[in-house]
Amino acid sequence: MVGLGFLVALEIAARHYGLPGPIASQAREVIVAPASGFLLYASMGLMMVVLTWRQRFIALGTAIGIDLVILLVRWVADAPVTHGHPFGNGALWVILGCAVIAVTRRTGKERLLLLKGVGLGLLLVTGRKTGDTWLLITSKTRPLVLDQYVATADHALGNPSWLVGRLVRSTGSFGEVFLNSVYTQLAVAAVVVALYQLRNVADERRFPSHHLVRTFLVIGLLGPAIYMIYPVVGPVFAYGADGGHWAVANLWPDAMPPRSGPQHMPFDDFTPRNCMPSLHTAWATTIFIHSRKGPRFLRYAGTFWLIATLAATLGFGYHYGIDIITGVIFTVTIETALRSLERGWDRSGTQLVAYGATVFTAILVAARCLSTPMAAHPWLFGPLLVLATASVIYAYVRTTRQWDHPEPAPVRQPELQPELV
Repeated sequence: MVGLGFLVALEIAARHYGLPGPIASQAREVIVAPASGFLLYASMGLMMVVLTWRQRFIALGTAIGIDLVILLVRWVADAPVTHGHPFGNGALWVILGCAVIAVTRRTGKERLLLLKGVGLGLLLVTGRKTGDTWLLITSKTRPLVLDQYVATADHALGNPSWLVGRLVRSTGSFGEVFLNSVYTQLAVAAVVVALYQLRNVADERRFPSHHLVRTFLVIGLLGPAIYMIYPVVGPVFAYGADGGHWAVANLWPDAMPPRSGPQHMPFDDFTPRNCMPSLHTAWATTIFIHSRKGPRFLRYAGTFWLIATLAATLGFGYHYGIDIITGVIFTVTIETALRSLERGWDRSGTQLVAYGATVFTAILVAARCLSTPMAAHPWLFGPLLVLATASVIYAYVRTTRQWDHPEPAPVRQPELQPELV
């Protein structure tokens, strides 16, 4: 009920600004071409973890059949797809159909399990729509952005977006297309890891207490709230050609931004203020963390997706270096909190969440209030930023390793009793 209330409130807020809300956007994709057909099929894959193999084949075949019929209708009506993907409606129909079957044909625990599967699939799709709506709202409600402060503070890290941007440009169209495919299909990669974690749901008839999707959705829920507090559009907009006349100058990635004199700057009313923290980095870090307990192929894939996502976020000019490190800290803190909820709060979990939140807040405040000193003394603030991030990661690894492999309690030795002679 809380989630439904949040969606309704977001729908009303979006309509207030003349924008389509998450509910309306998702309802349209029952008929119109979806924004991401891959995401809808990935969502259906999540839903199918509660089905038997026979039911999975039937569901997949039904989805493909519906998509083929819709393609045929569009072809006959001479209505080609100009925006979005020409497939994916069938997957959404199957998810909704399973919800109807759960209500009308299932009872007891089987109904609850199938509804949980449907909810899991719809949460992934709705989470994407909710994020898109949040981004539109940030552009309408935050006319001033803090890019000059973050870009100035980023001198302490060597302005990695400028450096990686030149490197990506040197790879030509192949490198850009490859990284863009990784960047845009992040949710699909998350589903692959989640499917591995949920592979036994159909047999055990229950979901594990903690899995990747939970962290993914919490990141998507909390991240945009920080966008509203700390609006930043990114180097390619604030310092590049994509910003048009709103940009400080066309500097990215060829010339470094100025080191002093940062101030609030006005920006347009359609570019999302979605930089601080980098949620793509946060989600890629989540994939990396949750792939660690998988087979070797999954671990390699998680590492690859994290590295490629970092290269894309910086190389396309979507984020500054500080966005990246705050994204990592943000993820580790949320993952710790969710795991603590699962196993029960203890001192180690509480301390780590408090420490991660403190470091995260301190970096945001420093980038806003100490940006000029940070740029003037990179030899001091650069290592401090890296060490602060590394300390949170180290504390997380050490704490979770103790949770996963607790030390056995010492065996109490029986007291020696005096013998009668």
